[in-house]
Amino acid sequence: MPPQSVKTGSGLGPWDVSCRGADMEKQKRPVVLVVEDEPLVLMDALDLVTGAGFEAIGAKNADEAIRILENRNDIRVVFTDVNMPGSMDGIKLAHAVRNRWPPIEIIVTSGLNLANVQELLPERGVFFPKPYTPAEVASALHRLAA
Repeated sequence: MPPQSVKTGSGLGPWDVSCRGADMEKQKRPVVLVVEDEPLVLMDALDLVTGAGFEAIGAKNADEAIRILENRNDIRVVFTDVNMPGSMDGIKLAHAVRNRWPPIEIIVTSGLNLANVQELLPERGVFFPKPYTPAEVASALHRLAA
């Protein structure tokens, strides 16, 4: 006689339980909003952020980033490029974030040679020149999201 299966009260199989657990784990990860207008660079940055253990959300410009920030209250860090199309660049976005959402941490990056860039950033803003190393950005993300 073949063994009988036992149904659980929830009716969920073992895969359903593990998927549900993975979703719960995903919700616990700090959220990073990545703002970058170059699609391939955005994909790389999103991979870097998720590889560092964070949930990553992408925006192609500052206007889209502001809309996302207005609709979410779980974003811990904004990681933005400087040079972007739209109503504001990454420096202006960083200031807008600091003014409207003071607890959110900010990382700014650029391939441009910006003189005195630290003076352009809002309080607690962090700058990484491109090309940055994934390890240094991941380290900053962990430090800022702690």
